[in-house]
Amino acid sequence: MTEAIILGGSRGIGKAIADSLKSIEIDVFAASKKDIDTSNLDSVKKFSEIHNQTDILVLNTGGPAPKLFSSITEEDWKLYHNQLFLGFCTILQKIKINDDGYIFLISSSVIKEPNVKLIISSAYRAAFSEVFKVLSKEFAQKNISCVNIAPGPINTDRTQELIENVKEFEKSLPMKRLGEPEEIGNFVKSIIENKIKYLSGVTINFDGANSNYIF
Repeated sequence: MTEAIILGGSRGIGKAIADSLKSIEIDVFAASKKDIDTSNLDSVKKFSEIHNQTDILVLNTGGPAPKLFSSITEEDWKLYHNQLFLGFCTILQKIKINDDGYIFLISSSVIKEPNVKLIISSAYRAAFSEVFKVLSKEFAQKNISCVNIAPGPINTDRTQELIENVKEFEKSLPMKRLGEPEEIGNFVKSIIENKIKYLSGVTINFDGANSNYIF
């Protein structure tokens, strides 16, 4: 049976992806923060020793609270350097992805449009996206597809935390609504279910036409 490891799989986008993949009879391990804390490299290494091989890997984690640059501490930088960057790098070094597999990175729209209040997330998510792009060429030699999904405003707990008045914010969006996590889950499922392999090394802007960038 095809196996999948989904980080951050107990809530939000991660859970939606886990539920979608279970519907096509994939053996899913939906990891919560209790299973792996990507900000803690010891936790990452321990997890990777137990779950050292899979067909599908979804790299997904939450981000920092909004902070202006002047208020960011050295501890903040170190914490999210691990959580959003080094932890993922370590996972890709230690967990084997089987040939013909898939790796999905759930990043953020801030990799294209940096946010002044989310500067830590903007910096480290963009940095890992660069690593992921480079590695996609190496993984392609084993027919492993790498897809970076960059969500915009999605209806998750994190969005509710970041935006003070969600209903008012929705009025400013082109579709007049937030995206639903299930839409991302079904997108991932459709790629796997239909064996779409040539879509690799790409970033998908999943934002309901909200962004202004072209590429």
